[in-house]
Amino acid sequence: MTNRLLQSLPLPKSLDTFLSGASAGAAATSLTYPLDLLRTRFAAQGRDRVYLNLRSSILDIAQTEGFRGFFRGLSPAVGQVVPYMGLFFSIYEVLRPPLASLSLPVGSGDAFAGILSGIVAKSGVFPVDLIRKRLQVQGPMRARYAGGSIPVYSGVWATGRAIVGKEGWRGLYRGLGISLVKSAPASAVTMWTYEHALKVLRLAKAEEL
Repeated sequence: MTNRLLQSLPLPKSLDTFLSGASAGAAATSLTYPLDLLRTRFAAQGRDRVYLNLRSSILDIAQTEGFRGFFRGLSPAVGQVVPYMGLFFSIYEVLRPPLASLSLPVGSGDAFAGILSGIVAKSGVFPVDLIRKRLQVQGPMRARYAGGSIPVYSGVWATGRAIVGKEGWRGLYRGLGISLVKSAPASAVTMWTYEHALKVLRLAKAEEL
């Protein structure tokens, strides 16, 4: 729907692609954010488990932090997904044509274009993603996450300054390597599936005509 709306405007192809990816990413992130927050908190639990299961985590957050607790760290989440999705699809659209016809060890050119796009986009926004995760584990139970090693953070800019002050600029990229190991193949599978599904739908539509 967003793509059709933007296509009705006289925008350059690259800007249209960027805005389509960015707006879709922002909408999806906002709607599913409580699940992302719960995932981060479960992953940050140590031996001293904060939540026993999904139901108890939802009830506990609702009682101790209120409705806003489910959206703690939302602003950096949207702030990173907008440029991430915009960059990802913009880079992908540039790389896909020259790579689409190549036979590569990692699979089709579509998959390889997805890998490169994911690496560049993820690297560019990773500091904001790191801040998002640090903010997600704030709240009444902060001291029980990751062995009580997580400092008190408040606000996006203040968190960024605190990380740089204590860990240096490299601290903003802590965990980038493993994040790329996860996102690169995921991007490849996503774009390979997208392109092949699109081909199937186009063939089905052509047969109907």
